[in-house]
Amino acid sequence: MEKTLPVIPAKRYFTIGEVGDLCGVKPHVLRYWEQEFTQLRPMKRRGNRRYYQHHEVLMIRRIRDLLYDQGFTISGARNKMQELLQAERDKKRNGEVMLDGVEVLEVDAEELDDFEESQPTEALDDGPMPLLQLRRELSEIRELLALVD
Repeated sequence: MEKTLPVIPAKRYFTIGEVGDLCGVKPHVLRYWEQEFTQLRPMKRRGNRRYYQHHEVLMIRRIRDLLYDQGFTISGARNKMQELLQAERDKKRNGEVMLDGVEVLEVDAEELDDFEESQPTEALDDGPMPLLQLRRELSEIRELLALVD
C-alpha cells in the first residue's frame, strides 16, 4: 500500500474531507480513529464540524502507517502511539530537540541579507513584526512535531 501522500499545505485548520485526502483515508475512518486513539482530538465547531490542525494530520499519517503499512492492530497501534508520545515527552523533558521530518533549507548569506532587509525594523501599527510572528509560529510547530514524532 506504498502510496505517496500529498504535501500538507501551510494552513492552520483542515476539514475532515481535506484530512481524508491528505492522509488517504475516508472521513468515517477518521471519526472511528478518534474513538480509538485518545491523542487524536480535533477541534469541533458549529454543528460538530471537525477542524484538524497540522500536528493532528501528522498523527493521522503515523496511525495510518502503523495500521496499513506496518500491519499493527488497532490495539497495537494505540500502544505504539502511546510509547512514541511518551518517548517524545521524555526527550523534551531532557532538553533534546527533535527535528525528524523537518526539512532543513540551505540559504546562502546573500539571500538571507535580502530577506532581512525586506523586513520592517519597527513594529507595525496593526500587530507584531512579520519576522517575529514567523519565529513564534515556527517555534510552536517545532513543539508540536516533538509531540507527534
